[in-house]
Amino acid sequence: MRKTALVLLVLSFILSSCSNANAHNDRENITMSKQNEKVEKATFAGGCFWCMEHPFEKLAGVIEVISGYTGGYKINPTYEAVSSGGTGHLEAIQITYDPDKTTYQKLLDVYWKQIDPTDAGGSFADRGSQYKSAIFYHNDEQKNLAEISKENLDKSGRYENPIVVEVLKYSKFYEAEKYHQNYYKKSPLKYKYYRYHSGRDQYLQKIWSDDMDTAKSHFKKPSDKELEEKLTPLQYKVTQENYTERPFNNEYWNNKKDGIYVDIVSGEPLFSSLDKYDSKTGWPSFTKPIEPDVVVEKEDKRLFSVRTEVRSKNADSHLGHVFHDGPEPTGLRYCINSASLKFIPKEDLEEEGYGNYRKLFK
Repeated sequence: MRKTALVLLVLSFILSSCSNANAHNDRENITMSKQNEKVEKATFAGGCFWCMEHPFEKLAGVIEVISGYTGGYKINPTYEAVSSGGTGHLEAIQITYDPDKTTYQKLLDVYWKQIDPTDAGGSFADRGSQYKSAIFYHNDEQKNLAEISKENLDKSGRYENPIVVEVLKYSKFYEAEKYHQNYYKKSPLKYKYYRYHSGRDQYLQKIWSDDMDTAKSHFKKPSDKELEEKLTPLQYKVTQENYTERPFNNEYWNNKKDGIYVDIVSGEPLFSSLDKYDSKTGWPSFTKPIEPDVVVEKEDKRLFSVRTEVRSKNADSHLGHVFHDGPEPTGLRYCINSASLKFIPKEDLEEEGYGNYRKLFK
């Protein structure tokens, strides 16, 4: 009996060791797979990192956005230490992105539209060097693109004062505490309150209003008479009267083709099939819009609850709602009515005038 027990004990140890080894190998394989993915990183400082995550996470081709600290000398800094201004670090974000689906130049374009690049003493309501704006380049190509982008913006005449954003060599990035990550999703009302009362939203609206007006002129909302002629009764009720179509009984809930979804009213691009997933709800669901800020979020108190309504930015079409129960990387579920959308297959993008989105489907 003792020999039998000993044999069983040895066999159990061997099996356990093999299982642990296999598990270790699996973890190594997953890590190696992630390392082998063709991804690149970009690091930007623009004041409060809460306000910098959201615009980039909505960008097609962005895989992950992390809030953290960089540029200083203290190892493993805490939020309290950085915010006191004694570490040399800046609040920053680090972006992991797919260069086949977006470019560093596109990230730069989005970056400039989030900050006041003429402020050397901080960022909006947050004062001190720990809140100033800076670009941390990871290679010579990023350095050149950042410097050219800065120079062109400085010469554009958009700002009364010179641009003081530094272009610095990247060294080390420290991830911020968990409660700082995705703050805009964890505390959406507090986040929106902070943005507005810091003065950031008002400043960006003032500086970039001409760009917004140009975009609006391209995707116009037709007159009500034209809409009645153009749209089906259901499309009109959804987009103009905030109606919700039936689940599992609409055009795109189960559409698995590659392409983009545009506003049925104005034609403005809204979502990509690359960000579409089966939410089991019976409506088309997406993790993010195709571009940052192409949709507008509004508080909806109908149906005896508070929800976040989603509308198209230029035509003000009712699209659906956004919820915080979606998959990673955004954790969001944009639950959209098919009747508010028109689908453009990837093979028809050039013909339909959306050729610049063809690169998404390489």
